[in-house]
Formats: sequence, C-alpha cells, structure tokens
Amino acid sequence: MTEQHVVTLPRATAKRIPLYYRYLCMYRAEGITRIKSHELSKNIHIPAATIRRDFSCFGELGKSGYGYDVSHLIDTFARMLRVNELHKIALLGVGNLGQALIQNNFRRNDNLRITCAFDTQCPAIGTIINGVPVYHMDQLAEKIREQGITTAISTVPSVSAQEAVAQLTAAGVRSILNFAPARLKVPEGVHVKYIDLTSEIQTLMYFADAENTENNMKEALATFAAPE
Repeated sequence: MTEQHVVTLPRATAKRIPLYYRYLCMYRAEGITRIKSHELSKNIHIPAATIRRDFSCFGELGKSGYGYDVSHLIDTFARMLRVNELHKIALLGVGNLGQALIQNNFRRNDNLRITCAFDTQCPAIGTIINGVPVYHMDQLAEKIREQGITTAISTVPSVSAQEAVAQLTAAGVRSILNFAPARLKVPEGVHVKYIDLTSEIQTLMYFADAENTENNMKEALATFAAPE
C-alpha cells in the first residue's frame, strides 16, 4: 500500500483551493499548459504573493520564471479535494430553499450529490424529487448510516436547527453546511459552515455605503480645496 502524505493547510488556504482548482480546470480546457501566479491573480483577484504562498504548502510546484504546470496543479488539488470520489450528502429541510438545492443538486460537480432529504411535515415526505427520496426525520439515523454519509446541509429554521444538527452528529455526520443564522453547539471534531444570507447582504450594503460616503467626502474636500 502506498503511504500518502497528508498536508495540513491553514484554514484560509484550504478555503481557496477549490477556487484555484476550478480556474485551473478552465485553463486546461482552453489549452493552457502553464501559468504564472500573477496571471492567475488577475482572474481570481487574489494577490500573487498569496497564491505562491498557498502553492508552497504542497512543496515545489513551480519554477521561477517558468510558472506552474497546470496539469500538475490540477492533479495535486484533485487529490486533496477527492474529486474522483462520490460524496453523498444529506439534506435537512425540504422547503423552498431545500427543494431548490435538490433541483440543482451540484449539477456541475460529478463528485457531489444529495442522495437523501429529510423533513418533519413537508408534503413531499415519501416522494422522490429530482431523483432524491424524501424521508421523515424519524428515519434520519437509519438512512445516513446505511449510505455512510458524513456531510449534510441544513436548511431548517433556527428554532429547529440545534435539535436537527444533534441528530446528524449522533448519526455520524462530521461536516455541516448550515443556512440558519443560529450558532450551533456541536461535538469536537464536527465542522460547521454558516451561510447567513441576511448578514451577507447587510455586509455588502455596508461596504457599498461606506465606499459611497468616502467618495462623497473626497469630492467635498476636492471642491473645498480648489482655488477660486
């Protein structure tokens, strides 16, 4: 058996790897065989120095003046992201958002698939939506263990999120994407990523307003300082 060296990455670097991988695959599809960090930087808006630092976590991937071999980078990141394995995902909550996720079901990614969904009172319980069976929450532990699922998406309301996530972790789930704004208590070793659409929009609005205010201040100062 070949021993694989596991690279432990800084969290910020790990979050950027899927973005690098996506763009590198696009480059290869366009016939590009090598690329320099400053060229990649222009497209993904990440500083070239950050890209080089991220890539250095994997050893000597490139040469000064030559750049990086695109296929080699893709192979390296593909192993880390395990793109050649099918990752089954459980979905909690089959409301409007849940059904939208099922209809999309990672159609651009061959290795990610929602394979089962759960709810407590949705009319869709007992039916199949876009190939995904919808079960009552009472069957969650059985189905998750049956399929060996370790990743889940939760779209249930905040009031129900903690109880639902407790059921997931008890069944062996270790990675959860949570769309409820509530912060959850999970056992050590369980990773939760929060997607709060309201907070994201409010943050965008703040930065847009702040930039607008700064521009107005600059214009006012320029007018004040201009000679008559």
